[in-house]
Amino acid sequence: MKAVLGSAFVVAALVAGPVPARAAAAQAATAGSADHNLDQRIEKRIDASTLKKYGVKVSVTNGIATLTGIVPTEADRQKATQLATVPGVSRVENQLIVDLSATGTTPRGTTGTVKDKTKNGAEKVADKTKEGLSKTGEVITDGWITSRVHSKFVGEDLLKGSDINVDTKDHIVTLKGTVMSAAARARAVEQAKEVEGVHQVIDRLTIGPKK
Repeated sequence: MKAVLGSAFVVAALVAGPVPARAAAAQAATAGSADHNLDQRIEKRIDASTLKKYGVKVSVTNGIATLTGIVPTEADRQKATQLATVPGVSRVENQLIVDLSATGTTPRGTTGTVKDKTKNGAEKVADKTKEGLSKTGEVITDGWITSRVHSKFVGEDLLKGSDINVDTKDHIVTLKGTVMSAAARARAVEQAKEVEGVHQVIDRLTIGPKK
């Protein structure tokens, strides 16, 4: 009788063992389905707006929506965040790049939008001139531009408390880091564009306290 009970206990343990694994797999599948549904909802909202032509890419993972691509204005960038803020989304990671020359000709689903655009811009710059001379006779190199952009930020009231990294390649300036407000962000981009030799400014700044 004891042997029978022992065997029954072993069988029950074996049957019960895989249950947590099956439950975890079911939870993962449910989460994946929820992310997919959120992804589709956000894409539909974007496709029904003026942002459709810019091919904004949406990716949702564990309830976090990530936006990538290029839009022409900061207002469009903020609008994308609003459209992606739907019930079920815990946070929106807006990685959209603001580029005034964005034409909206790249459909969603194509690859290399930002990379190709930057590459093409660099090739155009290379065709025009490798280096030029400033009004003061200095050679306008990428290093010179970076230094000048940094100097433009010094003393700017709007940029106090900001942490901005400036990177220049082929006369294309990329701004990264944090600023305290949307006005500060716009001012940083404006100041960078005013520097001699700058052909394009790529805005990757985020609004918030220093990290």
